[in-house]
Amino acid sequence: MADQRSNRAFRRLRYLLLLADAIGINVAFAVAYVIRYRLQWFRAVDPAYYTDFTAYIPFALLLTLILLGAYVMEGVYGEQQGRRLWDDVYGIINGTTTGLAIMIVGVFFWRPLFYSRLIFVYTAILVILFLVGERLLLRTLLARLRKRGLGVARVLIIGAGEMGRRIMRNIMANPDWGYHIVGFLDDDPNKHSADIGPIRALGPISRLPQVLQEEAVDEIIITLPWQYYRRIMRIMAEGERSGVRARVVPDLFQLRLGRVEVSTLNGIPLISVRDVALPRHYKVIKRTMDVLLASLALGILSPLMILIALAIKLDSPRGEIIFKQKRIGKDGVPFYMYKFRSMIPEADRIKHRLKHMNEADGPIFKIRDDPRTTRVGRWIRRWSLDELPQLFNVLKGEMSLVGPRPALPEEVEQYEPWHYKRLEVRPGITGLWQISGRSDLSFDEMMLLDIYYVENWSPWLDVRILFLTIPKVITGEGAY
Repeated sequence: MADQRSNRAFRRLRYLLLLADAIGINVAFAVAYVIRYRLQWFRAVDPAYYTDFTAYIPFALLLTLILLGAYVMEGVYGEQQGRRLWDDVYGIINGTTTGLAIMIVGVFFWRPLFYSRLIFVYTAILVILFLVGERLLLRTLLARLRKRGLGVARVLIIGAGEMGRRIMRNIMANPDWGYHIVGFLDDDPNKHSADIGPIRALGPISRLPQVLQEEAVDEIIITLPWQYYRRIMRIMAEGERSGVRARVVPDLFQLRLGRVEVSTLNGIPLISVRDVALPRHYKVIKRTMDVLLASLALGILSPLMILIALAIKLDSPRGEIIFKQKRIGKDGVPFYMYKFRSMIPEADRIKHRLKHMNEADGPIFKIRDDPRTTRVGRWIRRWSLDELPQLFNVLKGEMSLVGPRPALPEEVEQYEPWHYKRLEVRPGITGLWQISGRSDLSFDEMMLLDIYYVENWSPWLDVRILFLTIPKVITGEGAY
């Protein structure tokens, strides 16, 4: 069965990680010995206290057992599917410091003057570096395999309400978790007959046995309200009969609640809720980042912007250099977004003639080889240079460096109720939509990613998006 296969694969991966970590710990110890006794960094070794490496071998093996035990206690070898890198880093750092403290106390209680203290400090630093490096390498390898469809858990979502869409947003925004949504089931005819972007509507919940057979599902995620308790139990029983793991997401009154925090009291799970509103200091951090980075970027890129302005004027002298377009900002307030003009002056007037060429779904209008684009326009759009004037929008407080895609008024007029959540923050020059496919994404995919950003914003998420935007801009992936 699919669940049994995934369990076997997980056990094999866990054993491989244990073996790789054991090797990494011993290699770190050997390197630490070379640094301390051969290279003698920071402090020379008194010849009277020189110790051969063979004397350290038993301690290296003992340290390996202690650290592996500490990592197990920290949950480092728990389920890898959906696990964040920071969870591993935190567990490795905690486990290493705990294990090494135990080791140092034991060694110096037994032979306090014979062994070097620095060698254990070096070992701790190297172990953390080596093991985190292993995780980065593993994640890179798994990401490549998952792009080929290997090692991906195929997930079926039961329920397409707000909680179901929240699960979809989280999975789409984190492809490194290794989940692929095969589709969703819902008894509401308005939901089970309409796809959400690439996520297929597979019909009513009564089709569950058939879908489990047809779609090779590995996992079911149930997002139904708790008043459907009996139905939830039947779905879980059906999953068990089919060898498919079923997990339940408590809806917790759906839209009335924000982020859920789970803690334990002697093994008893306690669920609490905190408001989704950003703390005030977070807002200050975000605005400070925007002003400082936008000012720095304008200072560095101003010569390039002058050259682009000259090129636009020489290539298409009739039009303005800067194109202003009305967009909808935070809380639905309209503003004028600036861009370098990349199209002919009459582009908006002839847009209606090209509707048959639109390649985007929903209210978005996109043409890969738009005939209205000028020669310089094609080049600056290819490298996203047309968006540089939006740095002025950032300084004015109308936009942020990172945020949801700025929407046109005609797009907002066609929003469904759940779409409006993306207007709770300032739109951004880049965002999750930018690093996840840019123009190749469907309208619903952009909506799901934008709302995920609103619900999960943090300074670190902004930094991550900014760094991941750079290779996307350099390669021009999905830009047109």
